[in-house]
Amino acid sequence: MTFRSARSVLNRRALLRMAAFTALAIPTASGLAACTSGYDDAPDPLRPLWLRASADAKAAEALAASAPESADLARELATIRSAHAEVLRMEVERLNRPVPENGDPAPGATVDGIDALWTRIAEAREEALRLVDSVPRYRAGLVGAVSAGCAAAQQLGTNGLEPEPALLGKDSIDSLDDDSVTALQSALAAEHAAIWVYGLARAFLGSGYENGITWGERAHINRRDACQRVLSEAGHTPRPTEPAYVLPEEVTDETSAALAVATAESDAATAWHGVLERTDDKTVRTLAVKCLTGAATRGVHWRREAGLQPAVPPLPGREDTAS
Repeated sequence: MTFRSARSVLNRRALLRMAAFTALAIPTASGLAACTSGYDDAPDPLRPLWLRASADAKAAEALAASAPESADLARELATIRSAHAEVLRMEVERLNRPVPENGDPAPGATVDGIDALWTRIAEAREEALRLVDSVPRYRAGLVGAVSAGCAAAQQLGTNGLEPEPALLGKDSIDSLDDDSVTALQSALAAEHAAIWVYGLARAFLGSGYENGITWGERAHINRRDACQRVLSEAGHTPRPTEPAYVLPEEVTDETSAALAVATAESDAATAWHGVLERTDDKTVRTLAVKCLTGAATRGVHWRREAGLQPAVPPLPGREDTAS
């Protein structure tokens, strides 16, 4: 699901098509590629992430079998980390870079309890996040989604949202390539829509939702402002907001209002993931992964309120997460 403006469609599918085109444009690994001077024979930096995700999934499955009180949560975490392991495995095997001679150290396949599993999820989140700045565009989107998926999973163990990070430092951006500008304009459109949706949802949600609405609305205003600043500093005119947006489903009560907000967060995640896949600028990538993570973590709480399953899409921004 997505939102349409009164004048134009806020087009997630177009963004996904552009992301898919970017992925298809990446040369595939083949015997011929391995014989060229451009072949990278260094160990794949995504391999440790794959092995960690696989070990975490096995540890969560083992915990579910041995600790009935944590079984449901452990199985949910196992599903999330299994999805991470599979997509990372496919990417590592696609490039087929050499395996380190001494092997890759990986965590064990068991944990003492749920607290130890949470520690591993937090470590995996940070390990993926550290790679965002240094990998090619397609991989930036991948590891950003893995990190955001771990952050979203952490919401299953807490009742409150984590503090909002500072989005931009003092450094300015003098120029951006066309791909970056297009992706940022799409992200800005998603932020405009999210702010509008939060305002609409407030009219249908009771006082018990006020803190969540205020928190989310303020977060999207900050992201809108940051996106506008980046575009303006690089000499581009930020896309304006639309006067209104057409929702995929009419909002008539609390459940449909929560669904509208969950969809807005999903659309924002998709747009910011698209930024990661279409820029090499480190400042923009840092902004994008923070925004992707914020949308993913807020989305968990709204998906719960709307009764959507799964509550935590494993790879935020890379799939249709609110349908």
